[in-house]
Amino acid sequence: QVQLVESGGGLVQSGGSLRLSCAASEPTLRRYTMAWFRQAVGKEREFVAAIRRNGGYTYYSDSVKGRFAVSKDSAKNTLYLQMDGLRPEDTSIYYCAATNTGIMSSIRFTRSYPHWGQGTQVTVSV
Repeated sequence: QVQLVESGGGLVQSGGSLRLSCAASEPTLRRYTMAWFRQAVGKEREFVAAIRRNGGYTYYSDSVKGRFAVSKDSAKNTLYLQMDGLRPEDTSIYYCAATNTGIMSSIRFTRSYPHWGQGTQVTVSV
């Protein structure tokens, strides 16, 4: 069973930066495509970013493209999300997730991910 643990959330002012981390319990990053999702109060969970298991290709939602960067350190078995230029609308619980699907067109959907972390809260003040 893959276990994922997020950290790095907190309170930051608008325009500030945070880096989230997701530690995996096994050599997950080489075998799985990894992603970040977020869920704000009263809203559905939405895709933020993903990084493929092979080649490290990255994908982003339009709302974060150019501000967020997803990366991984396979030696440390850790996934990262660097968030710059944060806005109040980025306030959410952020989750990391893992999938071994080979269908890249499906990686933006929560249903494609069988493994999830517990989430970390990010709050951006005005």
